[in-house]
Amino acid sequence: MSVSDDYEMKEMTLTEHLGELRSRLLKSLAALTMCTVISWAFIDGIMAFLTAPAENLYYMRPAEAFFIYLKVALAAGMLLASPILFYQLWAFLVPAFSNQERKILLPFVVFSVLLFWSGILFSYYFVFPQGLSFFTTFAGARVVPLLSIESYLDFFLMLVLPFGFIFDLPMALITLAVMGVIRSRQLLRGRRYMILAAFILAGIITPTPDVVTQTLLAVPMIILYEGSRLFIRYILKK
Repeated sequence: MSVSDDYEMKEMTLTEHLGELRSRLLKSLAALTMCTVISWAFIDGIMAFLTAPAENLYYMRPAEAFFIYLKVALAAGMLLASPILFYQLWAFLVPAFSNQERKILLPFVVFSVLLFWSGILFSYYFVFPQGLSFFTTFAGARVVPLLSIESYLDFFLMLVLPFGFIFDLPMALITLAVMGVIRSRQLLRGRRYMILAAFILAGIITPTPDVVTQTLLAVPMIILYEGSRLFIRYILKK
């Protein structure tokens, strides 16, 4: 099937929409499963990479290591499958747009994946080290941290993965603008609330109470919001 055939505009009934949604979800699930299996094949290397910032890790329960390895393989599988997952989302949404709108949103998949990975890398290299350093040195030199592999990797996933989704904020705003739901002047009026919401959300998402880590999350959100507003105003002319 060609790309033009796949994106053919046609009227669909509710049943057809639900069938299309089911098909896209099954394809996404198949891609996620396959990529998780691939990630499991390289799990030792992935774990070595993720645990490099920590000196020693321990597990407290017999099955703890196995289940945390499985969780990491699933997360790695999701990252590996992200191009397919974003494509399936795009393929489901595109029939709702006109031909002109499709041309504007055509790079949706590419930029969604790039922004998602940029958020992951930004958090891994800048935010995660700050958070880990804060918690492992908070009690001072007299108290030595004894980290379990589960607590360490749960902390890692909770701190790193949200950045991938946060960095896709422009894609969500641009899509809403193309659909006519929002306009640039609305984003301009809501900018002060966005700044406040960014810091509140950063405080909720990041498990670290220090201002530096929360600012590292809030500032990119504000920049992405403002960049999206300018794109909608000057490129989309809305």
